[in-house]
Amino acid sequence: MDLFEIRGGGGGGLDVISEEAEHQESRELKAMDPYNVASDRGRGAARDVSTFQRFSVDTNESLRFEPCEDSPPSPTGAEDGYDDDDDVFKEGETEREIVTTRSRLQGKVAEMENFAGHLEEIFLTVEENFGRQEQHLEQHYNDVLQTLSQRYDERAAGLEEEKKGKLEALYGQLLVCGRALDASKELIETAQEVYRSQDKRLFLKAVKPTIKRMEEFAKEEVDLTLSTRLEFDTPLADMSDVKTMMDSINVVPAPSAPVINPQMPNSASQTSLRVCWSLFSDDTVESYELYYRPVLEDTPADSTCAPYVNRVKVRKPLHSFPVNRVKVRKPLLSFPVNRVKVKETHCTVTDLLPNAQYELWVTATNTTGISPASERALYMTVPSPPVIKRRECTSCPEAAMIRWESGNTNPVDSYTVELSETSTDGTAGGVTESIVAVPTCQCLIQLQTGRRYLIAVRAVNIGGPSDKSDVITVSTTGTFFHLLEDTAHPCLSISEDGFTMFYGDEELPISAMALDDTFTRCVAVLGDLIPVRGRHYWEVEVDDGTEFRIGVSYEDTERNSFLGANKTSWCMRHILSPSRHKYEFLHNGWSPDLRITVNPVRIGVALDYERGTLSFFNVALEQHLHTFHCHFQNYVHPCFSLDNPGALTVHNSIEAPEYTFI
Repeated sequence: MDLFEIRGGGGGGLDVISEEAEHQESRELKAMDPYNVASDRGRGAARDVSTFQRFSVDTNESLRFEPCEDSPPSPTGAEDGYDDDDDVFKEGETEREIVTTRSRLQGKVAEMENFAGHLEEIFLTVEENFGRQEQHLEQHYNDVLQTLSQRYDERAAGLEEEKKGKLEALYGQLLVCGRALDASKELIETAQEVYRSQDKRLFLKAVKPTIKRMEEFAKEEVDLTLSTRLEFDTPLADMSDVKTMMDSINVVPAPSAPVINPQMPNSASQTSLRVCWSLFSDDTVESYELYYRPVLEDTPADSTCAPYVNRVKVRKPLHSFPVNRVKVRKPLLSFPVNRVKVKETHCTVTDLLPNAQYELWVTATNTTGISPASERALYMTVPSPPVIKRRECTSCPEAAMIRWESGNTNPVDSYTVELSETSTDGTAGGVTESIVAVPTCQCLIQLQTGRRYLIAVRAVNIGGPSDKSDVITVSTTGTFFHLLEDTAHPCLSISEDGFTMFYGDEELPISAMALDDTFTRCVAVLGDLIPVRGRHYWEVEVDDGTEFRIGVSYEDTERNSFLGANKTSWCMRHILSPSRHKYEFLHNGWSPDLRITVNPVRIGVALDYERGTLSFFNVALEQHLHTFHCHFQNYVHPCFSLDNPGALTVHNSIEAPEYTFI
């Protein structure tokens, strides 16, 4: 059992004992003083309330615990509905807090993984530096041993030559002495023979030459001194090179390879990068040289994904979407390698391209030499500001869909949407709210009804956030959308503001009809309604002499069919006849038998997802015309069609009249 389990077990036992003691004491006090029972109950209730706490995450990244004071249930049950709504609100708030906390933990995990990778790189660098130093020391050791062995061989060879010379000299002197001894011995023997001779005549004849030879031998001088010294010469060995090599071991070596740090968040601007590196050794360094060059992304960023929904002052998204990243990078060979020389272990590189990747490496230099280059790292400058697509932005009283283009060739990590409520004079308010970590180029924002907002977008990568995009004004007075020109029949033309469609009488070739998303049989176009389930209202203005169809349809409605002739569209149809104006309310080819006496010039359309209704009104008379009842399984789009040449104008961003959603 570990210490934590021992402490947990011991603490639990003490808590049980203390609770039993308090319970016994309270019973004794209640028995002694009955008037304290009510007060004890009050204190017990207060104590119970204080033990229940709600976990919440504040927007400033701190954690707090707030007491949840549970009120007693109403005996009449009148407040049950309010409690249910409050529980739903708390549940949604808790969900958002959990998602926010999870996103923050994921960010921390990513940072820890990056730090672990950096430590692993440092570990490998230390190992490499140690191996290099060990190899350097071993090389010095081998060089010293080789030099000493060479000096020994040279000295031994000199001694051998000197010994040989001395022995040859002594041997020659020994031969001379031997010849002198032989000559002396021969003279002595000759003299003895002459001396022993009995013949006087022979004696006198032989004694003279013998005496002459002895005189000549005596005149010869014999050198009795040694021809060489017995001592050997011991000159001092020249060990200066060995000393130099030994001293070089203690000399400052060339530096080891530096370790360039990964890019830190918010360490760049559109034209500059702050680069840091480290030297994990005791090497002496006089300066560093930083090299950098741009790299090319082979694949452009993908900006088409599902919408992202959320809105707080500073918060993470409810759902995490994958961010498309480029795997293949290729250096731009046409760009030269730039170099900066600095004294510190950091440097700010300027005059760079926005939203560009740069490859960087660094070397260290001292009096001995230059270190190997560090591992190459990729840094990114801050992206360019995004470009908001005003024609593709839609809104309703509860939300707004903002779409934009990245405006960058290289992918970005995420986007930040900033919004502020405008005052009566049109200026921005004091509080700017932000939606962070948006992974795609669109964002669905929850707003308050009847307000005006200024909205801008920033692109974010590892280097930091870009400048703001151009600001767009969004009003939540009513539903706002444009006509989708991509879905328009080839015979239709859309005005520049995106609210009016025109149908001329010219004929088009069949090749112009072969488009996938456009209507081919029905001269129609769809509207870009925001995908929010709520209440939407817009108005349509058309002349009496124009035959039209207006209503809603699913996005995948048949393009070769008329509106109202299938199960995926609901519409109001105006037909001109010689006797009267006829109106039909079509769905799946069927219409109720209705007669409208006053021709509506301006028609109001009210869509209610919750009630499953689609209603049409004569705006001038505030007259209800017809209502479809249908449970819309998917989001629908406004649809507009002209059956003869004419024009049709959509009026939106209008507050729905009171009679439309009764």
